[in-house]
Formats: sequence, C-alpha cells, structure tokens
Amino acid sequence: MSTTSQIKKIGVFTSGGDAPGMNAAIRAVVRTAISSGVEVTGILQGYVGMIENKMTALQMRDMANIIQRGGTILKTGRSAEFLKPEYRKKAADNLKSHSIDGLICIGGDGSFRGAQALWAEYQIPIIGIAGTIDNDVYGCDDTIGFDTAVNTALSAIDKIRDTADSHDRIFIVEVMGRDSGYIASAVGVAGGAEEILTPENIIPVDKIVEKLKESRARGKTSSILITAEGQKPGRAYDLADSIRKKSGLDAKVCILGHQQRGGSPTANDRILASRLGHAAVLALLAGKKNLMIGSQGKILTEISLAEATTKSKTADKTLIHLARALSV
Repeated sequence: MSTTSQIKKIGVFTSGGDAPGMNAAIRAVVRTAISSGVEVTGILQGYVGMIENKMTALQMRDMANIIQRGGTILKTGRSAEFLKPEYRKKAADNLKSHSIDGLICIGGDGSFRGAQALWAEYQIPIIGIAGTIDNDVYGCDDTIGFDTAVNTALSAIDKIRDTADSHDRIFIVEVMGRDSGYIASAVGVAGGAEEILTPENIIPVDKIVEKLKESRARGKTSSILITAEGQKPGRAYDLADSIRKKSGLDAKVCILGHQQRGGSPTANDRILASRLGHAAVLALLAGKKNLMIGSQGKILTEISLAEATTKSKTADKTLIHLARALSV
C-alpha cells in the first residue's frame, strides 16, 4: 500500500486514563501507517512526553505480542502544564523538531480538548480515537476499554454474589465512573443488581431501604446494589452507613477500583481498537483533520473534535429500569 499524502511521519500517543485495548489501537496505527509508507513516532506519557520531548521511532516488530496486553506500551498521563499556551508551544516545537506531520490521539474528551488546541493554534492535523473505560465520549456507542472494564467488574460481582447468598447479606459494589454511569448500568443488568446508582440516577436512601425491606418480605435474603464511585472513591461506604442507620440492615461494601482498568482486553475491545486505529491513519492520509473516529453500531463514523468535546453523551436509563424490573 502506498500513499501520495503530504503526511510522511505521524505521531501516536495515549492520554488520560489507560484503557484495555489501547495497545491494539497503537498496533493498528503503526502497522497501517508503515504499510502505507509513513513513518511513526511514539510519544511517551501523552502530553507530558510531548512537552518533555520523550519520543521514539516505532517499527513493525515493536508491535509484536502486544494486542493481548492491557495498559499502554506508550505509557499515559495527565498534564496540567499543557493547559498553558507556553507549554503547548513547547510541545508543538518538539513535534516539529521530529518532523511529525500529523497526530493520532488515543484518549477521552479531556485528551481531545488538548488535541483540538494544538490544531487551533498550530494547525497540526489530528485524528482522535476514543479510548476510555467510562464510555462517555459523545459521537460513539462504545469506547475502547469499556467492554473489558464491564467484564472485569462482572467477574468480581459474580463471586461477591456467591458470598452474599451464603450469608444472606446485602452487598454494595462500587465501580468506576465519577461522572458517568455507563459501567454501573451495564454491570447492574448483567450482574442481576437490585438497584443501580449513578450520577444520572440519584436515588434517596429511604427509597433504597424501602425496596430492600420489600425484597426481604418477599423472601429474598441477599441483594446486590451497584453504585458508580461519585466524585471520589468510597461513596459506597457512606451509602452502607446510611442504610444501616435507617433500616438496621447490615450492608457490606466492595470497591473494585483500578482493577477495572487493567487486564487483557476482550475480543470486542481488540476488534474495535483495531478498526479505529486503521481508520484513523487512513483518515489522516486522506487529508482529514480535527476529527474523531467513532463507532455507531457496526459503522465507523467521523465527527469533529469540537463536537466531541462540547456535546455530552446522553445517559441511557433503560438499563437501570430493566435491572429494577428484573430484580423482583
């Protein structure tokens, strides 16, 4: 495969929280680009590495045996410095010194805002790929890492359900999702939760207690409640304490935490990441810029980074209602 594009060398980086499947996306970017006659530079630690000039050439063989690995071989991070114009200039100068003609950014909406700033200020062509376990990026049904995070949480919840049933206990399981309830909603339905609490679905403790008592009256002896973490991890402890005080029922807490970010990506995440990485390179070589490649159903779509970063992905409460209906 060859190209007549003005793009001769691209940079690829992962930014923000890591997500299983990022390595599959990097692999697809590198192999598609090199097959098209384009060199690839890996930028380490996201915008931190861009500012600190931490960059390395990537070759075909560097991509061997990484598709099944969690995390990101390029490392990732968050950079408060990149919010300042002088540091964005430093990053742009470093990219120029490496003769990088275009960028592929793998991350969430915060990462995309940084990418959009680089385009607006320095006209560096950029294509975004949504990689975040939270699945909260506008313009795509699923983000890289979401499916793996849900399955990781579900595996833990299945084990918790065994002990909840053995001891006739209530368990409150806290999953990640500070501003998004997508993981909690999916896990709640798949794990047979009695109630799901998310930033979009706030329920008074009195209603939760009422439902738990009704369940006990029907002969149900154990219950699983799923809650998203809220503004900080540990929200489940406050909820458990309130339930104990209001009902006398003992509620145990399990916080799943960062294990949801790790682990080998599922087949769905590997396939999604591979498709998005491949399409992102082809878009860049076709002269497209300031876009995010996403998926809606089985179709890959393109939307502007401006739209992806200014519009919110509407929470779908149908899963929450479904979990509630099936928990009788």
